Amino acid sequence: MTGQAAELHLPVMYHEVLACLQPKNGRVYVDATLGLGGHTEAVLKASAPTGRVIGFEWDNEAATLAAGRLAPFGDRVTVLHASYAEMAVELTGLGIGPVDGILADLGVSSLQLDRPERGFSFRKDAPVDMRMNPGSAIDAATILAEATENELADIFYHYGEERQARRIAAHLCKARASSRIQTTRQLADLVAEAVPRRFHPEKIHVATRVFQALRIAVNRELDNLVRLLTDGPDFLRPGAAFCVITFHSLEDRIVKQAFRRDGRLRPGKPVRPTTEEVATNPRARSATMRCGVRV
Repeated sequence: MTGQAAELHLPVMYHEVLACLQPKNGRVYVDATLGLGGHTEAVLKASAPTGRVIGFEWDNEAATLAAGRLAPFGDRVTVLHASYAEMAVELTGLGIGPVDGILADLGVSSLQLDRPERGFSFRKDAPVDMRMNPGSAIDAATILAEATENELADIFYHYGEERQARRIAAHLCKARASSRIQTTRQLADLVAEAVPRRFHPEKIHVATRVFQALRIAVNRELDNLVRLLTDGPDFLRPGAAFCVITFHSLEDRIVKQAFRRDGRLRPGKPVRPTTEEVATNPRARSATMRCGVRV
């Protein structure tokens, strides 16, 4: 993906995010999932001329593209090559806080989905990688090769909510005994073989939940999310919004429960993308936005 493509990238729930954060001149915001910079660009425009954004992105390629896209905003934007799980440490180190809003868009970025070699999708054959940070030590192929059958079943069940988890894990372990599972197409085909046709879902590929589960395991997404939800409210000034966009029920449940239980936040109702947005951007279809306000 080129810098031009980054500029054309449309962030999910653009208007809803702005309605939640209500950016204003002179305020400071955190984009915990910078990606290609679409949401940050919107916040910077809405908070002109002096509003600032601190962006976290642990995919170095995405961070570089976002920095190029956001260069016209000068020192109003700071791009940090770090996971949002490290937000507390990074903001404290920079002497920043409290801030006027935090955004986290938990979807896989367009850059990662559109690059077959990143291994997030089975639409094209590629190595089973799935690391959001290419510098991380463990990729999906390693988990598929080294996890026990029970460990794989637990990953598929707990992270993918896959009802055929044990059947799939058993089939993968049998297959890897003769040949290492190395490509996305190979993995998708093995999952399809493992699940009887009558159990194949109607609206998604039968391997979708397995891919989701492996991605979550590789990147420790749920652990990182819990850490963000725990640390985030401490960095919000009273009246500031904590906006989180999720893309599957597992994440949304975690955010919903955290917002409800956290006495530091006043949770609002969930918001879904408009039919018009879904028509023009199918990736927004499964998005849910929750906005909590610091009390």
